Amino acid sequence: MKEALEVLDHVRLNFSPSGLLILNITIAFVMFGVALDVRLQHFKDVIMKPRSVITGVISQYLLLPFITFVFILLLNPTPTVALGMILVAACPGGNVSNFLSAMAKGNVALSVSLTAVATIAATFMTPLNFAVWGKLYLNYYQSAGAGTYLVPIEIDFMQMVQTVIILLGIPIVLGLLFSQYFPKLTQKVKKPIRQLSILIFIAMVIILLSANFSNFLKYVHVVFFIVLIHNSLALLTGFSFSSLMKLPRIDRRAVTIETGIQNSGLALVLMFNPKIFPPELELGGMTIIAAWWGVWHILSGMAIAGFWSKKSIYQPAVR
Repeated sequence: MKEALEVLDHVRLNFSPSGLLILNITIAFVMFGVALDVRLQHFKDVIMKPRSVITGVISQYLLLPFITFVFILLLNPTPTVALGMILVAACPGGNVSNFLSAMAKGNVALSVSLTAVATIAATFMTPLNFAVWGKLYLNYYQSAGAGTYLVPIEIDFMQMVQTVIILLGIPIVLGLLFSQYFPKLTQKVKKPIRQLSILIFIAMVIILLSANFSNFLKYVHVVFFIVLIHNSLALLTGFSFSSLMKLPRIDRRAVTIETGIQNSGLALVLMFNPKIFPPELELGGMTIIAAWWGVWHILSGMAIAGFWSKKSIYQPAVR
């Protein structure tokens, strides 16, 4: 297993600058579509009834990165696989989380509020989590006698903040302003935009991976169970913590899905930003982890949402 993972560290995936530019634009378009569902009322709800939202944010930005780090220490993978797991865990929820919450009979309003708050918080929390846990891992990796990674990785915190603000912050603000000043037009276009943005994003990931499809197929089996367990831990974290906080069942479902569905597309874009990770780095493990996460979390999310859709959200009366 270790030998197979070591091979990933030296796999080079080829992404053209034009393709990455289009992927950046696609991510921004997806986040603009997400923002069209957000209302100022959602932020008021956070202030008036903060418990569920705070639970979701803690689950996503504090517990999941910590549990990911513990899992990495137990698993002892190679550097790029570990850093890929940390970066995915540091990203905000994926753009399909609201749809899956609705399918699961969860609290859709809470899901949208969590998406809004977590996405805005991501402009700072994603770079912070990756910098903190990534540096802790690299220090541990070197102190454990494994040696220094082939090419030293310097995590440029401010460059990552700048990138995330451009990809998430600006589109979210534009989407909020658009829905605020053009409410009637927003009602007409938000559903088509949301559907189109998801389709375009999936198509772009497929197109970008097509140039590396042989490598992806050759090595995806190596990370299959790593991603499966990592994603299961994410879902379990959301469910366990929201249960511990005694949230209503409808809220627990939303928090669980929001914690388990990660914006792995953002992770891919960050990985291929040459100002964050120089081109000479061999990041095969990171990219294959993030790419397979993007596929697997939709499958697992659909499965759990389908299961919950057949279950009542109402607690049985205690006698």
